[in-house]
Amino acid sequence: MIELLIALSAGLISFLSPCVLPLIPGYISYVSGSSLNELIEKKNINLIPTILFTIGFSIVFIIFGAASTYLGKVLLQNSNILRIVAGIIIIILSIHIIGIIDIKFLSFEKRIQTKTNTSFYSPIIIGMAFAFGWTPCIGPILGSILVLAATEESINKGILLLSFYSLGLAIPFILSGYLIQKFLIFSKNFKKNINLVSKIGGIILLITGVLILTNQLQSFGYYLQNVFPFLQNFG
Repeated sequence: MIELLIALSAGLISFLSPCVLPLIPGYISYVSGSSLNELIEKKNINLIPTILFTIGFSIVFIIFGAASTYLGKVLLQNSNILRIVAGIIIIILSIHIIGIIDIKFLSFEKRIQTKTNTSFYSPIIIGMAFAFGWTPCIGPILGSILVLAATEESINKGILLLSFYSLGLAIPFILSGYLIQKFLIFSKNFKKNINLVSKIGGIILLITGVLILTNQLQSFGYYLQNVFPFLQNFG
């Protein structure tokens, strides 16, 4: 399903965004209860806190997805109108991401500070705070996926869509915790390419918006499956 690939890619692009990528080492250090130097020196890194952290923000994003699908079904029974509105919104958000226009309220970030807690549930709570606190920053990308979720036929499909978005964000997050030393090198070298990745993500979402607006998204998905047969596994 082309929507799942788009959601997965959007999650990865969110991870690589300017207000998330530079903070990853800090979050990993915080939820693990160890300094970066200690993490680098450790041979066996405990990934459980990092995994719990990703579960925390995934819960929030998946709830957002379910709510978006539900509201889409309740507010707009006419699927054609919903499709057109969704396409226009995604196009506007993508143009903002590319940098052609600047929507002010989408350009700020809000950080939520949490008190240190060593309990099992603490990383989950911090992860949920991450989802709420940084949503304004990754809002254009996340918002596009939520709008896409609003066009889905069932809440289960909306949940699945945001689950893939969360996976796109969670998998590199966990890998960063496991390979923290290599990640620090990667992060330092990658900073100069962050804006380029954001623009590429914006272009992908722009194409998605146009396909939704013209009701060609499913047709494009079938075309990709014919060209790349392995994509049928996502169906």
